[in-house]
Amino acid sequence: MRILLVEDHPQLAASVTQALRSAGWTVDVLHDGVAADLALSSEDYALAILDVGLPRMDGFEVLARLRGRGKTLPVLMLTARGEVKDRVHGLNLGADDYLAKPFELTELEARVKALLRRSVLGGEQQQRCGNLLYDLNTRRFSLLEATLSLTSREHAVLEAMIARPGRVMSKEQLAAQVFGLDDDANADSIEIYVHRLRKKLDGGGVRIVTFRGLGYLLEAVGD
Repeated sequence: MRILLVEDHPQLAASVTQALRSAGWTVDVLHDGVAADLALSSEDYALAILDVGLPRMDGFEVLARLRGRGKTLPVLMLTARGEVKDRVHGLNLGADDYLAKPFELTELEARVKALLRRSVLGGEQQQRCGNLLYDLNTRRFSLLEATLSLTSREHAVLEAMIARPGRVMSKEQLAAQVFGLDDDANADSIEIYVHRLRKKLDGGGVRIVTFRGLGYLLEAVGD
């Protein structure tokens, strides 16, 4: 899953980015509100972490514009402002959670997992496709009860597919969840990861089906 982090403090942005990437998420990092507004209007994210005190456009305005476009992706607000009125204002604008600075990275990661669990998995802890099981808390896949060894990008492709059961996903949609703004890659490279995943899923009762010209579907064999 792809996350947007918008934080203008370089050291904090670097620490949060490292923690999230170490946990396996694809992370784009921006440092001002105007750039964030543009990214949120043109890119596909599973979640946004948005600082309130941003240059050029503050986090409240970025959030308001996001919700004004009808986008429902979860937003976690970061702020040095501890006043209740600021938290209430952000929640009224459509923020899903609020975290005051300073904070522990472990708490941030836990809140991110909780938001994604509610938005992507409908509140469920696990997602299943036949013999393939995904645990959002541990972010591990298991096939026939054995842990599946995946690279970060293989994991991102499979994570995107299992979160949308019964849905054909195009290469472009998958690429939007796998590659960040700074990655030098294109949608055709998704074919490489799908090929590798097919090998790892082979014999496990789960397969990735190609719909020519449309994309890929994850399904249990026999469904």
